[in-house]
Amino acid sequence: MNPDEKEDCECAPPQAELSPARGVVRENEESENENPEASRMKRAAAKHLIERYYHQLTEGCGNDSCSNSWCASSLGFSRMDNNAAAVKALELYKVNAKLCDPHPSKKGTASAYLESSAHSNSDSNSKMNNKDNHSVRDNFKDVSYLTEEKVYEILDICGEKEDYSPLIRVIGRVFSSAEGLVQSFRRSKPHTKEELKSLQGKDEDKDEDEKEAATASAAVAMEEDSPASSSSSSGRLGDTDVQKLAPDEVSVDVEAVRRVYERLLSNEKIEAAFLNALVYLSPNVECDLTYHNVYSRDPNYLNLFVIVMENSNLHSPEYLEIALPQFCKAMSKLPLAAQAKLARLWSHYKAEQIRRMVETFQQLITYKVISNEFNSRNLVNDDDAVVAATKCLKIVYYANVLGGDLDVEHNEDEDEEPIPESSELTLQELLGEERRNKKGPRVDPLETELGIRTNDCRRPLVLFEEFVNEPLNEVLEMDKDYTFFKVETENKFSFMTCPFILNAVTKNLGLYYDNRIRMYSERRITVLYSLVQGQQLNPYLRLKVRRDHIIDDALVRLEMIAMENPADLKKQLYVEFEGEQGVDEGGVSKEFFQLVVEEIFNPDIGMFTYDERTRLFWFNPSSFENDGQYTLIGIVLGLAIYNNCILDVHFPMVVYRKLMGKKGTFRDLADANPVLHQSLKELMEYEGSVEDDMMITFQISQTDLFGNALMYDLRENGDKIPVTNDNRKEFISQYTDYILNKSVEKQFKAFRRGFHMVTNESPLKYLFRPEEIELLICGSRNLDFLALEETTEYDGGYNRDSRIIKEFWETLHSFGEDQKRLFLQFTTGTDRAPVGGLGKLKMIIAKNGPDTDRLPTSHTCFNVLLLPEYNSKEKLRERLLKAITYAKGFGML
Repeated sequence: MNPDEKEDCECAPPQAELSPARGVVRENEESENENPEASRMKRAAAKHLIERYYHQLTEGCGNDSCSNSWCASSLGFSRMDNNAAAVKALELYKVNAKLCDPHPSKKGTASAYLESSAHSNSDSNSKMNNKDNHSVRDNFKDVSYLTEEKVYEILDICGEKEDYSPLIRVIGRVFSSAEGLVQSFRRSKPHTKEELKSLQGKDEDKDEDEKEAATASAAVAMEEDSPASSSSSSGRLGDTDVQKLAPDEVSVDVEAVRRVYERLLSNEKIEAAFLNALVYLSPNVECDLTYHNVYSRDPNYLNLFVIVMENSNLHSPEYLEIALPQFCKAMSKLPLAAQAKLARLWSHYKAEQIRRMVETFQQLITYKVISNEFNSRNLVNDDDAVVAATKCLKIVYYANVLGGDLDVEHNEDEDEEPIPESSELTLQELLGEERRNKKGPRVDPLETELGIRTNDCRRPLVLFEEFVNEPLNEVLEMDKDYTFFKVETENKFSFMTCPFILNAVTKNLGLYYDNRIRMYSERRITVLYSLVQGQQLNPYLRLKVRRDHIIDDALVRLEMIAMENPADLKKQLYVEFEGEQGVDEGGVSKEFFQLVVEEIFNPDIGMFTYDERTRLFWFNPSSFENDGQYTLIGIVLGLAIYNNCILDVHFPMVVYRKLMGKKGTFRDLADANPVLHQSLKELMEYEGSVEDDMMITFQISQTDLFGNALMYDLRENGDKIPVTNDNRKEFISQYTDYILNKSVEKQFKAFRRGFHMVTNESPLKYLFRPEEIELLICGSRNLDFLALEETTEYDGGYNRDSRIIKEFWETLHSFGEDQKRLFLQFTTGTDRAPVGGLGKLKMIIAKNGPDTDRLPTSHTCFNVLLLPEYNSKEKLRERLLKAITYAKGFGML
């Protein structure tokens, strides 16, 4: 569709207000039937005049002293929108109103297009490469699309004359026209004999009258007001391209486009032509995609996005205000299939090219965030440019995943038995509705279309961290964004649907809201159920445990809940230590998890093995514990995430990958068992004869708890199959599979099942990558106490400048690593930093009376340290060390 043909549909679907054009068409119906060629020429002339009237009304002739009352350049002219201008243009055409000639000073893409339009309509049969007509060659008014050769030809002629205005006009004309850009820089692909025969047959089968009618229909697209007639114009964009393309191919020659940009962008005047053309092009493209379904009629429409995105100056300041936001809005309207094709194409790009596109969209998002004041009343979710740029960034993100090191084969089997549902009625069932979330966890549509998952990517082209936009995270109102995420309305965009742009802190906040709302929902269901059934009200997941029998008490209680009513696991946890007065507002739960983890991972119990070199735990393949014990441990991990508690758990990363559905592979051994990984790597790289020099077979041995060697055949009769240079790769693969998957399959499946009993309805897998899951469970290993000092608040008469406070921080900073961890444990209930580091921990130091011999105390539920005003720094240090070293148990103050 021509740019000028689409001016009337920038903001809304075509309306019936342009109906006078039909009268123009109907008056000539008889003559059209009698003389199609004459009718076509009349239509072209009429179209050209209407276009001129339209541009006169919207842009003017350029003469500041123009006296034409229907010209935008005249002093008394009242500006009108595009639709009104289109209607008025038709009226002026019918009454043969005065038409201004463009003033010599008038410049811009529209006037450039007008010149080309006048020529193309007066001679529709002229060809781009007509070498005999020298005046056309010099002015290039017949150029409606570009090739690399044509650009260089025009560039050379302009260089000889030292006048680049013809090239600027051509670029303005072609790059502002969707049709012209789609046809430009096509790849030349030689056809086979079979393809040529097929093409000839297709050409013969085409009805010439139908082709002529389609051309005539397109010529009056500006007058027609129905979506069908508008799409007829766009439908002819790819008529000449009948090449069959692969899912990751387009018909544009990307390398040629890059070479052209490299030659042209060094000239400032030419660069301005690209900028102006993009401003003109984008609204029309957005209209095409929104209302005319143009991509489904011509997949080559994708070419224009490929060409524009090759412009390496898109992230420069000149584009950020208008051009790039408008282009992003147009690009965000691409249908899912087109987005997937773009992602597949870009996945073949080099890392630096992907990074350039990432920086382009990130630059726009950052610019818009910084230049606006977003808050709870003015949400960043309502900024069209930020939303559109984020949607475009998603395409690049999946291209980055596709182009990386993918592992789509090694997937964990799904649980054989479904997670048991509650035996009680839910609120929805009581009200006659279906159970919540029957549709399962959310999956990104583009991910489904591409047939991959983020977790399939072991190493992306560009680091995932480069997709995170920190300024956006700072202004995002996560409570509102979460609401939009859950409601899934088309009118409101949620950045949680693009989790790659969010940092772990922001995503953790979204998960916190989800968990809390689920807790409140379970609480309401319990209240309603108790009213209906008349049973005792129990809105919490209550665990009453003895400190010296914590495993027995906790796991037995959790096992009963998991069997009888697993929905109770999604209630808020409330822990009570027998014989202690502590009220659980979060702090008691923290200590409960800490004590449970210490007991469970005790090597003497035998459920996990501990590697002294890596300081990591692994499932014991020869454990005597039953599946139920591992299920309960999975429940504990799930509860820790669900109740926002950090655990001192040390698993290799492969455990979190397996929880997310991926099997362990040879690469995971580097983290889980580095010694074995190095041995197998040396085996793979060995240049001599493996069979003669190493004498290894497909039988391996393992040691059980009592030091006995257990033999295992990787293949049938493995002890009789030698490992050779030819089959060593298979040996390494099967050895790795046994160590990380098969040997612990029973234990891990039970563990995963327990974990999913708590998190199966959570957006956990949708939002987080495996390394972020580890961060959620274990917290940050980096303890930055300077950041903690910056964010700490004071109460009870203390402030940052108080003597005791200054002495406190001097004392704390002088502690060793172990003492600092003890202080964290004493004050917050855990010795790990939360997601985002200690700077995200809101600690309060409150005054607890004058100088005294009493020890400091704390409220771990609220991260509050109660500090008496000791009269010396030495006494402060002595009292604080004693408090953090011997702290155990809860009491009421």
